[in-house]
Amino acid sequence: MQQVLGKANDSLTDFHDHVARHLQGGDLVFISIKSALYKQVAQATNTWTSHVGIAIKENNEWWVAESAVPFSRKTRLKKYLKRTIGTQVCIRRLKGGVSEEQLLQLKASINSRMRVLYHLGFDFDATRQYCSKFVHHVYAEALNMQLGEVVTFETLLKSNPNTKLWFWRLWYFGRIPWNRKTVTPQSQLVDQQLDTILLSEH
Repeated sequence: MQQVLGKANDSLTDFHDHVARHLQGGDLVFISIKSALYKQVAQATNTWTSHVGIAIKENNEWWVAESAVPFSRKTRLKKYLKRTIGTQVCIRRLKGGVSEEQLLQLKASINSRMRVLYHLGFDFDATRQYCSKFVHHVYAEALNMQLGEVVTFETLLKSNPNTKLWFWRLWYFGRIPWNRKTVTPQSQLVDQQLDTILLSEH
């Protein structure tokens, strides 16, 4: 059953505790990063979220496995949530949940992808990673599931008439790589293979 997290002035600890109560291993945790680049990522995909990671529990503590600058890592849940705007967060879970065996497979795939450099060009076919590509590959390897839609930059950027193409031309030094493939947090946020467990008001 989906829970809605309202706008509040709760402390980071209260925010963390509320989110943690809803988590299960393998959940996707979406947030909205405050930096200018990630605001443009959200705007280009016509959504609020710009970052995603995978929740795992180790030593009785919640962590989020993520691809972030400068490399992929495991981040304590509280530190991860501190990076979002306000209390913007969403938890999504594989329909039917993740079994213990599946969770072990997810953790093994996560561990094999630690300390890989971040790709600021968001290239799906490159050896470096970014957040939604990390999630996509972990689930593909561990559970043979494709989370999120892989599309070209042309399809992505031209599907939203409000996309600020001038920003992406600057980001790519004047030439947007239209044929480059990518996968976005937004496409995983709406993936029908997942249920929404917790969603903040935006």
